[in-house]
Amino acid sequence: MKTNSTLLRSLLLAAGLFGLGASAYAQTGHDVQRNVNQQERIEQGLKSGQLNTREAAKLEREEAHVDQMQARALKDGHVSAQEQQRIDAAQNQVSHDIYREKHDADVGNPNSASSKRMQADVQRNVNQQKRIEQGVRSGELTNREAGRLERQEGHIAKREANAGADGHVGAHEQGRIQRAENRESRRIHHAKNNDAVRG
Repeated sequence: MKTNSTLLRSLLLAAGLFGLGASAYAQTGHDVQRNVNQQERIEQGLKSGQLNTREAAKLEREEAHVDQMQARALKDGHVSAQEQQRIDAAQNQVSHDIYREKHDADVGNPNSASSKRMQADVQRNVNQQKRIEQGVRSGELTNREAGRLERQEGHIAKREANAGADGHVGAHEQGRIQRAENRESRRIHHAKNNDAVRG
């Protein structure tokens, strides 16, 4: 009888721990998927001319802030309810600002060299975020690894924001951004292929 009681308690504890792990995964996966969605909306706005380079840069600065919030929250491997609430509020604000910028009177020239460079940079953001999201979903990335990668994504988004703040992204600026993206790509590959896996 005592053994059955101990076994039942162990099973309940294991189920509770699994639930916490699944909850942390759900939070992280949800946040990274929102990052993908926001970046795709920015890219679409650039391609359609609804966003100009300066507006996209401003939105990338907001994205950098969200990435940094996610990185700080995931530093200990867990996102608290309070942290999640702040991240959700920040992402909601970015979503609102994307909508507002895409529907104001300012327009961009999607065929300009500057817009094409910004489009390419934002497309790289989409690709990197999708790889992080896939790694979180598959268990190849732990929450801490995802947090470190989001910190780097934030640094890259800040570079994009600085490059486009004057309304123009030059070839030299894009080169620096692409080199940072290449380093991030290698970090993602390494993190997904090391021995650390989600428990």
